[in-house]
Amino acid sequence: MTSTDLLFERLRKGLPLQRPEWSGSGRQAGVLVALTDEPRPRVLLGRRALHLSLHPGEVAFPGGKREPTDVGPWDTALREAFEEVGCPPERVCPLGELPTLLTRSGYTIHPCVAVIPADLPLRADPSEVAELLLPPLAGFADAAGWHVQHLLEPGTGRSQPVPHFRLTHDTVWGTSARALLILANLGLHAQLDLSTFKEDNE
Repeated sequence: MTSTDLLFERLRKGLPLQRPEWSGSGRQAGVLVALTDEPRPRVLLGRRALHLSLHPGEVAFPGGKREPTDVGPWDTALREAFEEVGCPPERVCPLGELPTLLTRSGYTIHPCVAVIPADLPLRADPSEVAELLLPPLAGFADAAGWHVQHLLEPGTGRSQPVPHFRLTHDTVWGTSARALLILANLGLHAQLDLSTFKEDNE
């Protein structure tokens, strides 16, 4: 069994694959956490277009808010990934779901983890995604790339540590970074601890 096979097997065993249906109300979204099937898996990210009203310019997974026609988070994540980056739903192999995450804008995010072929001809829709990014997943296991900033929670006055990871020419932070941290700990045994990350006041 190759190291890539072991990675995907750990994720299959460590994550539930329940394909839940949407329930409840409020701001909800599904995102696709797609890993490429190759010896050094990469993770599919995109830099959001600058004209978007929510999180412009931020690095994030393909995904978006639930629509009335979506049965569950996987439907939302797959639909949005096809619209944003041209990822065909039939080429996506589900692995499981990460715990839900709450954004600073009040959305509950459902991260859906899956494997995609490494040679998919992906393309960014400029109305939503300015640029595609495919960094190696293994890079997120390196504690040296991580730092935290303490940011105020909207409406509460309280501060909370928010993880950031430096990419070559970008930074991924917030809920996307939290999902990648969980993924690195589970799939790569990275043993990352948010409380030990260096504070960055830049």
